[in-house]
Amino acid sequence: MSQRMTMDEVLKQYGVPQIKLDVHATRSELLKLREKLMAIRDLSNGQEQGYLDIDCKLYIDVDDIDRYLSGELDTVGEIYAFPEDIKSYKEE
Repeated sequence: MSQRMTMDEVLKQYGVPQIKLDVHATRSELLKLREKLMAIRDLSNGQEQGYLDIDCKLYIDVDDIDRYLSGELDTVGEIYAFPEDIKSYKEE
């Protein structure tokens, strides 16, 4: 299971983020995602953990979904971007 970093941990390890993006979802969207993630765990007899992995490496696991649905978390996840993540693109 992934562990959500606190803001203090983010600041200590990476410095001050340029932006923070919050991730929200509807209850029905989360329940569908949760079902798929649980199926991975069940099919592997608990040897694998299902998680959502996108290019920015935002990890959403069953624990995050449960905590969000119970009202313990304000968002499903957060994405932090730091000044060094901002790149420039020059058309040639």
